[in-house]
Amino acid sequence: MKQSDATLLGRYDLIKHDILLIITMAVLAGCGLIYEYLLSHYAGRVLGVMESAIYTMIGLMIVAMGLGAFAARKIRCAFNGFVWLELIIAFLGSSAILIIGGLIALSQTFPQLVAEMFSLPPDITPRGGYLKQVSFLAFNSPYFFGLLLGFFIGMEIPLIAQIREHIHQKHLKNNLGTIYGADYIGAGIGAAIWVIFLLAIDISKASALTAALNLAAGLAFITFYWHRLKWKKLLLALHLLLLVLIFFIYQHGNQWLNQMSNLLYLDKVVYTDKTRYQQLTFTERNIGGEHQPIINFYINGRLQFSSADEHIYHNYLVTPALAASARQDKVLIIGGGDGLALRDVLAWSPKEVTLIDLDKELIDIFQRPFEKLPSTLAHQISQLTQQSFSDPRVKIRYQDAFLAIDELLANKVAFDTIIVDLPDPSHPDLNKLYSVNFYARLSQLLAGDGIIAIQSASPYHAKEAFIAIGKTVAAANFAQVEQYHDNVPSFGEWGWTIASKYGASPLTRLKALDKLEVEQAWLTLPMLYGAFEFPKNFFVLKDTIPINYLGSHAIYQLHQKAWRDQQGLNESHLQE
Repeated sequence: MKQSDATLLGRYDLIKHDILLIITMAVLAGCGLIYEYLLSHYAGRVLGVMESAIYTMIGLMIVAMGLGAFAARKIRCAFNGFVWLELIIAFLGSSAILIIGGLIALSQTFPQLVAEMFSLPPDITPRGGYLKQVSFLAFNSPYFFGLLLGFFIGMEIPLIAQIREHIHQKHLKNNLGTIYGADYIGAGIGAAIWVIFLLAIDISKASALTAALNLAAGLAFITFYWHRLKWKKLLLALHLLLLVLIFFIYQHGNQWLNQMSNLLYLDKVVYTDKTRYQQLTFTERNIGGEHQPIINFYINGRLQFSSADEHIYHNYLVTPALAASARQDKVLIIGGGDGLALRDVLAWSPKEVTLIDLDKELIDIFQRPFEKLPSTLAHQISQLTQQSFSDPRVKIRYQDAFLAIDELLANKVAFDTIIVDLPDPSHPDLNKLYSVNFYARLSQLLAGDGIIAIQSASPYHAKEAFIAIGKTVAAANFAQVEQYHDNVPSFGEWGWTIASKYGASPLTRLKALDKLEVEQAWLTLPMLYGAFEFPKNFFVLKDTIPINYLGSHAIYQLHQKAWRDQQGLNESHLQE
């Protein structure tokens, strides 16, 4: 009579196999959570809606995992099924983001190829009909891969539970409890690894490392349960072949991904890098003659400045505030990690400038361009910034501005002028920097006769968000709040908010000037006065627009609504 597996193995071997299964479950749970984060993170960058992308991806993957758990019941041999499963998950996990990047690049470059083929002018490049649908599918392909990965990940727990009972040759009373316990602990460890380690490295390297763990689990099962497997040599060969592919993805995946991402830009990409917080891209456009190329700088695919007209934006951000302030001795800049607002501030001969920005790697690029950038690009960036970060009057604080303000308040520091040069509120983490709480604390840092100026998005493309910023500042202990706007060719119509705590309004102070103390390359006083004029009925719906209190996400939601509307009008939102 054939002895049971439990008898053959013995108690020691049963414990050894149990340890293998439980550790495997914990590791794979961590991998599954990391895949959710990887795809959510990448989808947020691609779609430009980080919060909704994360929630949608996690929700879809959880549903898919449930479907996968049901489907696992159809697998006849849990041992063979599990090894094939880890092979599939490792392949999808390591290559999904590269495939997504390739699909998006192809969907965006194909219309240009069609236009070039038929010699069509740039303003009528075909993007409607089927091309628009293909582009939509490509940009939403992260969700498809999320569903696919979630489905296969959902099969892991049922298969491991089956394998444990096969090994013990009996129904285990606490089998699922043990497996789920390992699953929850492993997921928690995976989350910690993502935050501490993987978030700081290239996304392709993170996916390759995670996939390698799935592959290791498959190889471990081939080793331990060789006698139970069919097509053993094929499985082993496929695992080794995939191991080679994962190695190449780890080594070259970021380069491949960057090359595909570069296809999304109309101009030549001359430098790209990823910091812990964002993807940075510099492009170059040659305009011929003796003119220098135009340099455009993008963060997560969104244009931050163009060397052709950044002086217009920064003149309007900096000049009104400093000209209207009673003094310009101590200036605080929130954001502005490219050093361009700082350059304009230094022209007013302040005694001290404090700049707060979270991303040290970003500032390092603009502070030491010759160490970080290609030579030609470094020369151009150095000319743009006029080496503003090297000025001894400048103090840099690498902190979250929301927290750094508390330290300044504790030290009872006051500033004559405050410049807020933050990105648009396109992420929940940025929304808090557009809240009543944030502006009220900035008010405490501002001298009584000082002025604050805030970049406030587009009054044309994001009108409600623009007005909401003005209302939020007014709710934060600023007595006089005004808004102004002008055209910045690279951005279109753009707007700013300016406020004072006491006394005359900023515009009244500006109108009392005979001339600007520091001559500007672009801006004049009459132009500045005109910037405070808005079209008839522009503010007619102001009373219906909410104030952004901490936690309300009002401005973030208004900005996201405007951004989605713009995507609907122009699918190629990552291009210039």
